[in-house]
Amino acid sequence: MSDRTEGVRRSETFKETFMQTIGFIGLGIMGAPMAGHLLDAGYSVVTSDHRKPAPAELAAKGLKTVSGHAAVAKAADIIITMVPDTPQVAEVLFGENGVAEGLSRGKLVIDMSSISPIETKKFAERIGALGCDYLDAPVSGGEVGAKAASLTIMVGGPEAAFERAKPVFEKMGKNITLVGGNGVGQTTKVANQIVVALTIEAVAEALVFASKAGADPAKVRQALMGGLAASRILEVHGERMVKRTFAPGFRIELHQKDLNLALEGAKALGVALPNTSTTQQLFNSCAANGGAKEDHSALVRALERMAGHDVG
Repeated sequence: MSDRTEGVRRSETFKETFMQTIGFIGLGIMGAPMAGHLLDAGYSVVTSDHRKPAPAELAAKGLKTVSGHAAVAKAADIIITMVPDTPQVAEVLFGENGVAEGLSRGKLVIDMSSISPIETKKFAERIGALGCDYLDAPVSGGEVGAKAASLTIMVGGPEAAFERAKPVFEKMGKNITLVGGNGVGQTTKVANQIVVALTIEAVAEALVFASKAGADPAKVRQALMGGLAASRILEVHGERMVKRTFAPGFRIELHQKDLNLALEGAKALGVALPNTSTTQQLFNSCAANGGAKEDHSALVRALERMAGHDVG
């Protein structure tokens, strides 16, 4: 590499890291470690004092707090939202003192929440009318992936905006894919949540069956990890089921929300999702029995109640 090329590369890296300010709204289980990685990478990160004080560990890394979402948008070049559901994204973006009020032309809004693909398209149009770009970039990988900066990021939106955001995404994730236009990122996430939910259900059924038959579920899980049934969900959530470690993680109530999006979309498209519907009923059973805020691996409890037998 020539000295000139190396100098250009260093200049671009410097500009990427130190000339952009990132606004980050939603510092929960997922958002806090994601914002932490951006701070560790040298970005200036700003958030709002909307609901509760920013995590102390982020403040110690240099996180700045301003009053209101509009102030975040004014201070930042790129604004990221990471909140629970569609209504919260709408409120953050377009509510009183929302992000839209603080935007100026050329800024980039990235929603990394998991929300409605249909509403996402509407949000993108409204942000575009203000002269700004919009990306929907939901993630998969859970709290573990957020902490390890190994999230899968599924992006919908313009290619130029994606290229602008990619260095930021690379600080938070590993598998980063532009899958289509606005809304397609969210559609991909809904598909992801179908696969995750049904695989959790399959693992739960297998472990309940094996345990009630008299086998050691921990050893059954270990054996299955060496064959075709092996999966990340069997590895992580199967262990949770055996060890009874159901602190979230990813809450059942959030997975219920995602499967609602899947079932609503399927109805609109005329698509049958029979196993998704059944798995949603199992999540509903867990929620009805006080488990809405437990990790989604606690779906096993619904099957245990029907079997009259606990895996653990």
